[in-house]
Amino acid sequence: MFKQLAEAQLDPILSLSIAYREDPREEKVDLGIGVYRNSQGETPIMNAVQLAQQQVMSTQTTKAYVGLAGNEQFNQSMIDLLLTGTSAFQRSAGVQTPGASGALRMLADLMYIAEPDTTVWISNPSYVNHKPVMEAAGLKVRYYPYFNPATKQVDSAAMLSELSKAGPKDVVLLHGCCHNPTGADISFSDWQAITDLANKNGFMPFVDIAYQGFGDGLEQDAAGLQYMADNTEEMVIATSCSKNFGLYRERTGAAIIVSDSLKEAQKAKGRILNLARSTYTMPPDHGAAIVATILNDDVLTANWKKELTQMNNRLLSLRSGLVGAIQAQGSQQYNFIEQHKGMFSVTGLTPEQIGRLRDEFAIYAVGDGRINIAGLQEQHIDYLANALITVS
Repeated sequence: MFKQLAEAQLDPILSLSIAYREDPREEKVDLGIGVYRNSQGETPIMNAVQLAQQQVMSTQTTKAYVGLAGNEQFNQSMIDLLLTGTSAFQRSAGVQTPGASGALRMLADLMYIAEPDTTVWISNPSYVNHKPVMEAAGLKVRYYPYFNPATKQVDSAAMLSELSKAGPKDVVLLHGCCHNPTGADISFSDWQAITDLANKNGFMPFVDIAYQGFGDGLEQDAAGLQYMADNTEEMVIATSCSKNFGLYRERTGAAIIVSDSLKEAQKAKGRILNLARSTYTMPPDHGAAIVATILNDDVLTANWKKELTQMNNRLLSLRSGLVGAIQAQGSQQYNFIEQHKGMFSVTGLTPEQIGRLRDEFAIYAVGDGRINIAGLQEQHIDYLANALITVS
């Protein structure tokens, strides 16, 4: 049977990490895979996570199954984090999932059950997993203009013009903050305009928020999502704890359904649980138990928020430091990097130029020109600045 299979295409980002690890050059720099690294090049375990983990291990008395919905205290904590203070808070339901990718798939499967003829509109460009996940669920995918390659910013006029064509059988997928891969975020006025379009045309918003706290701050990064949730009857949300809690390998995420009533949201949640039963049955518990412990302990919550702010401030410093180093060499070409939000920026470099970065400088970046600023160390800033100028 398996001899009939064609060779699978390698994942462009994960295969890049393998090539980086096998590169013997001491000066090598990994700006490919989307993880945060500290000044020593390590992806640290946050202190709040360590303390919560110790608490979980010392009080946990069983490893029995938790249930299809996962950790319900975690589910409520995610709703609290994203929707407190909105009208949607009282009409939403959450399900723990294996990472945000699991949330994307569960919500996509739910949409297919509700309306098989659904078209999901995604930004051009978008997170590499958005299109394949939606299509694997049987949904159609359509792109809307988003990023202006010349300005390296969001083309709001083109985006809103195209989204005005979306209708009742459509879903518009938005990045909650820190757009992956571009780093260019829509403005609050864009959130308001898209909300107006959703109410006028009948499409449902779908917000993927995987980097809350890595942009303008924990509360500020959710402002657009909260406005939309407050002013629409129905929307869905995929959220992740990989970045802002540093729980990458624990696969800790949630799918949240907002409907016109709690009864309707709970009904949708029940259908997701049916879908979970036929796929992974229940999500892994460890990461969710840690997050629930942190967010239900005032001291741990304050500790976590302080650490997250420190990480975000360092990320802002890396952006300004890189732009300053490039400017010091007489170039204004990459000033936009300082204006972007979150972990990533699209540089505008061609695949050939990205290849030169790898071959000549041992700097690894994705072929579409995306670089992971959060993977940069301070000691590499001047080296990267020189490399970018050389290949540009």
